[in-house]
Amino acid sequence: MKLHTLTPAKGSVKKNKRIGRGEGSTRGGTSTKGHKGAQSRSGYKYRPWFEGGQMPLYRRVPKYGFKNINRVEYEVVNLDTLQELLEKHPAEEINHQYLNDHGIISNTKKLVKVLGRGELKTQVTVKLNKFSKSALEAIEACKGSAVEVDKYGNIVTNETEGEDASEA
Repeated sequence: MKLHTLTPAKGSVKKNKRIGRGEGSTRGGTSTKGHKGAQSRSGYKYRPWFEGGQMPLYRRVPKYGFKNINRVEYEVVNLDTLQELLEKHPAEEINHQYLNDHGIISNTKKLVKVLGRGELKTQVTVKLNKFSKSALEAIEACKGSAVEVDKYGNIVTNETEGEDASEA
């Protein structure tokens, strides 16, 4: 084998398609682009949603709904989850940090609502953002306390309860 006898493997090298080089090349005239129309012009860009001038799907289908920018989303934790957690890792107080440390929530900045599925047997102080009625009753039934906090961890005082007390 010598350097001047080396050649690429058969079929590995393909010749370029030379378009627009006259009629003798068989690719002259329209340069393989057909006659007229946008696709034959320079600068044409294919848009995947283009339907050839027919009214496109995204304009045929009616618009509906909206995104509420004031929506408040809560992570949900049930009483049975809290009880299970307290059995494994006993604590006097359940807050965002405690839930985050034990993998119940992924971020301490998320709002958490406690729901009443299951039962709580341990006396504990729960400091979270929201409580369902059944969860509140269950926590208070086992001599615990439910403290509502805002997203910064400050205790929320219910102003309407204060007004009722002053009237009575």
